[in-house]
Amino acid sequence: MTVLSAEPAAERAGRTPPIRRPTPVSRATSLAGVVAPPLALIILLAVGWNVMAARMDSPLVPSLGAIADELVVLSDSGLLWTNLQVTLTRVLLGFAVAFVVAVVLGIAMGRNKYVQRFFEPAVLLGLVTPGLVKALLCVIWFGISVVNPILAVALAAAPALIVNITQGVRGVDPQLHEMAHVYRFSAWTRLRRIWLPALAPALFTGARLGIAMAWKVIVLVEIFGLASGVGYQLNLEFSNHNVAGVLAWTIAFALVMTAIEYGVLQTLERRVSRWRKESAV
Repeated sequence: MTVLSAEPAAERAGRTPPIRRPTPVSRATSLAGVVAPPLALIILLAVGWNVMAARMDSPLVPSLGAIADELVVLSDSGLLWTNLQVTLTRVLLGFAVAFVVAVVLGIAMGRNKYVQRFFEPAVLLGLVTPGLVKALLCVIWFGISVVNPILAVALAAAPALIVNITQGVRGVDPQLHEMAHVYRFSAWTRLRRIWLPALAPALFTGARLGIAMAWKVIVLVEIFGLASGVGYQLNLEFSNHNVAGVLAWTIAFALVMTAIEYGVLQTLERRVSRWRKESAV
């Protein structure tokens, strides 16, 4: 005679089984699984760099200690924080412009094939044009002005955003369009209640690509046409043949990018996409 367990019986009765909450041990294990791999890679790269620096014994390959000393000097002098703030402000302003333009054009291109055909050559041209060309043209046309870095960043970030948003619009459930039409939602309501939540994955993917392109272009703009920012300081250290200084600014730049990715983008992405996980349970 087979004895039936209480849990399957509850399921057969139509009751939903209790949701298992993650325990502190499982959370710690999950966190370790997230942190351990990138931390191991960083340690491996650091050890490898120090071994190479010790073997070459050249000022062209400074040790991590020399690079750390440069970072401390830059931090104590205030140059590090001032120039990082200037560069980050330019990137955020340019990316904000690119985001607004990309949302409008991306939705329009995804919804209307004629709009897509009209703007598609310009988007493709923006994707294939090197960042160096965009930086040089903005420096030539606008010189040392506020418009120069903002426009250069917008031109670099917008194409990737537009492509991702356009593809995301095509994947939106058609029933959402019908619902918006039946209830006569305004354009603002459709954007806030339908498009932005539905396009969240495409927006974050495009944002990552756009910000990566924006950082590359802003450094070039600051090198060629501005007298402040991380790019300007990199060019100054290069002119002084200070490789440790160049690497110190590069590491500081990379740390800012890491903070934006893990501290801002991934946090926002988890909060925005939380409803998807809850609806899938």
